[in-house]
Amino acid sequence: MAPQPGRRAVVRVPVATLWTAPEAVRPIDCPALAGSPDVAAWIAGMDRDQLVGDCVLTQLLLGEPVRVTETRPDGWVRVVALGQPAAKLGADGYPGWLRAAHLADPADADPSSPDPTDLDPAGPALSGPASPAPAPVGTGPAGPGPAGSGPAGSGPAGSGPAGSGSAADAPLTVDVAHTALRAEPDGDAALTGVVLGTRLTPAGPPVDGRRPVRVPGRADPLWATEDDLVPLPAERPEAEKVLAVAERLRDLVYVWGGMSTDGIDCSGLVHLAWRRYGITLPRDADDQAAATSRVPLDAERPGDLYFFARPGRRIHHVGIVSAEPRGGRRRMLHACYLTRRVVEEELPADRTATLVGAYRV
Repeated sequence: MAPQPGRRAVVRVPVATLWTAPEAVRPIDCPALAGSPDVAAWIAGMDRDQLVGDCVLTQLLLGEPVRVTETRPDGWVRVVALGQPAAKLGADGYPGWLRAAHLADPADADPSSPDPTDLDPAGPALSGPASPAPAPVGTGPAGPGPAGSGPAGSGPAGSGPAGSGSAADAPLTVDVAHTALRAEPDGDAALTGVVLGTRLTPAGPPVDGRRPVRVPGRADPLWATEDDLVPLPAERPEAEKVLAVAERLRDLVYVWGGMSTDGIDCSGLVHLAWRRYGITLPRDADDQAAATSRVPLDAERPGDLYFFARPGRRIHHVGIVSAEPRGGRRRMLHACYLTRRVVEEELPADRTATLVGAYRV
């Protein structure tokens, strides 16, 4: 069934890109627009400047729910991404444009199962009231160029881990950078490029190291490698465990609006690392700050967050505290706009000059 305005749908491809407008896409973006998008090839084909084109808003993973608000005859649909809080842009999620071919009706995965869009899409959300950015704690000139968090938004409230029910039907999450789903336990790959943090619903017991899972747009289950999946935790994770997930993405390419293990931006790295443990943070850096609790500088711990803003401007960058501070020196893991990579480094002077503070999820 084609997506219809006012109805919900779910992403049927491993990674779907949400765009500012259909007219904003570039010729280089064709691999990401295909019916079976090749996000890795799309990113590999872009040069340094194209990686930060502001036509991309964010990305959605397989099974992520959306609410359709508009359709066009050319195959574009306007949606709200319900698993990525963005209150300033829309009360229930992140608005933007997707290809209709990247969506399926929720019932297509298994007509006898509950509608997944009636469930929490990625675990409970964290947020706080929107507020202007505090002044940076450092002094000196602002850092050169944007530090890249993707576009701005904010999010709804709540906290705690996701998931409940018996172990046999508890949600699973992908815990490797990429995995493939097969039509049969020992068959060829039917869906490749499924990424870290993707939530899957089991469809039965494992067979020979493969687990059947429901996939939107397919009547029959596909088979995942059991070792690539872990149960969505029932307990809230320690922040250092979330940091360990993010550290696995070190040296990943920076892509504006990216939120997958093919390419990622600074707030996408934070969102995806917490998503792996069933916690939904807002999609963008300024809203992540509003959703978390400030802690005194020098009291931060690994897994906390550093936020950055230029004087009088909103927060534009976030990094994950990677070590306890020593003698005023601080380190973080972040998706860096300047290097176009996920890096772990000591905060240089220009970053320290725009440091707003440390925050805890």
